[in-house]
Amino acid sequence: MSLFNSIETYLGEKADYYLQHKSTTIAQSSLHIPSADSVDNIFGISDRSNRVLRSLQWIHNSGRLSGSGYVSILPVDQGIEHSAGASFAKNPLYFDSENIVKLAIEGGCNAVASTYGVLSSVSRKYAHKIPFIVKINHNELLTYPNKADQIMFGTLKNAADMGAAAVGATIYFGSPESGRQIVEVANAFAMAHELGMGTILWCYLRNSAFKTDKDYHVSADLTGQANHLGVTINADIIKQKLPENNGGYTSLNMGNSSYGKIDKRVYTELTSEHPIDLCRYQVANCYMGRIGLINSGGASGENDFSEAVTTAVINKRAGGMGLISGRKAFQRPMSEGIALLNAIQDVYLCNEVTIA
Repeated sequence: MSLFNSIETYLGEKADYYLQHKSTTIAQSSLHIPSADSVDNIFGISDRSNRVLRSLQWIHNSGRLSGSGYVSILPVDQGIEHSAGASFAKNPLYFDSENIVKLAIEGGCNAVASTYGVLSSVSRKYAHKIPFIVKINHNELLTYPNKADQIMFGTLKNAADMGAAAVGATIYFGSPESGRQIVEVANAFAMAHELGMGTILWCYLRNSAFKTDKDYHVSADLTGQANHLGVTINADIIKQKLPENNGGYTSLNMGNSSYGKIDKRVYTELTSEHPIDLCRYQVANCYMGRIGLINSGGASGENDFSEAVTTAVINKRAGGMGLISGRKAFQRPMSEGIALLNAIQDVYLCNEVTIA
């Protein structure tokens, strides 16, 4: 079975809906499409140092997607973010940090993203074999009652000393703590660049007010603005959840409330209800794709392969740069996790899956 036929099979009855969609919102000619020359063309004219360019190129030149401009990253920071027990009970193999790195290598990933502890524990064995992305802040879940706040772990020097290619961080945009987090992460990213490492920002929304008639934590307009804030603090790659709806600003401005600023053309001209167009608006807010957008794979469930391939198709056809998928891969036997990662990568290797 060809790659394209396999992708069609995973998409099922919605194959044409995703694969034949032609976007009439933001023209693909306006986008910076990922390519083998992305680091040269995008970052070569920026203020990034030669060491940062080398680190970014290392990520681009690793794994099954090497030289394509696209990336497939395995993120396993859930031991802190979601608690180790809840994350690894389905597959206790991954309590062992080495197996996390093994899965990324065997799965053909461009890089592995995890905690200071996970990556430092095996760095002498693996830091030269696959690019490390050290997650430098986390939402810990032991404070009672639980609170949603990203706090710093370790130091940038720790990450550089273990040979990391990049660091990753999360900001909860929209939260009461977001102002402090923006300052902390902006300063950390500046230091990471000084030390020759790339930067990846998890641009997540977090505020109970964003959940009303719909969950606007995944609205295209609000996540798009979070992305725009992320690229402003010099993230080299933006990680964002796939948009599922739109109209977060309009919902929050109902009645006598006043929230943010918006132009109705965001909803009438720059987006549509199609998932690819919603994702393209996220890409547009990353300087029209100049800073690559990677979408997250989401939680593990009954239809992981179909959902992962669908997300990859949406991201690629929207103009995104790749996928970062963790729980769908590590919460299953390693052989199945490898197969799932490969299925995602096949979308980006398939020339018949084109930009919409």
